Amino acid sequence: MPEFEYLTGSDIYDRVLADLIPSATDSLLIATATLKAARIVRRDGSAQSIVHLLARMGERGVAVRILHSGVPSGPFLEELREVRPHAFEMQRCPRTHFKAAVIDGERLYLGSANLTGAGLGAKSAGRRNFEIGLVTDDPALVDTVADLFEAIWSGAMCQACDRRAHCPVPLESPWDD
Repeated sequence: MPEFEYLTGSDIYDRVLADLIPSATDSLLIATATLKAARIVRRDGSAQSIVHLLARMGERGVAVRILHSGVPSGPFLEELREVRPHAFEMQRCPRTHFKAAVIDGERLYLGSANLTGAGLGAKSAGRRNFEIGLVTDDPALVDTVADLFEAIWSGAMCQACDRRAHCPVPLESPWDD
């Protein structure tokens, strides 16, 4: 029977950012509206950049893809310039507003938190957003979210999109010219 785990506050950070995302061994799909530089505290107490973590994961063979709607924050883009191009992939679709992470096609975080420190609970209790989320291994839910991600990523949704005329760059990579 599928398991469901309800998360809020710093539990989102602990479970999703510090546990699930780094545990991916095959693939990681992340959907978010907003991308900001976030730090993950390691077991030794030091902090690492989410950008550098994702790049290292990509370099060791994990297929990392991020689907986002807006231009990433300045610090995120600065860190992105420090990593090897194509260590992981990013595409932008301004209509992307769902927040999810599909880990190895087997586990799913689905919630309200953007890929930001305040959203994922990395900020102090007085500064973080009020967010909720679920983690599950329910195959039907994992597949449904992964299918939506793929339909947007592949551009299959673009042709019927009523906003396409207003989209300056429908899908792009930050490394494209």
